[in-house]
Amino acid sequence: MPNSDLLPSLLEKLYENQLALEASIMELSNWVEQRGSTDVAENVRGALETISTNEKFIKLTLAVLMAPD
Repeated sequence: MPNSDLLPSLLEKLYENQLALEASIMELSNWVEQRGSTDVAENVRGALETISTNEKFIKLTLAVLMAPD
């Protein structure tokens, strides 16, 4: 398999890792909020918006890269 064929798979795995990190950070944010640190939880959720904003573009790009020629 040529190295160029590995790029879409690599990007897909990085994307999966990103989603897993987003979910785990959201869980921690909820836990922090339950203990009274609402400001911290809100800041974390605000930072996570970047992941959500970029998700559609990443999914579209992966679909294009993985489409058969």
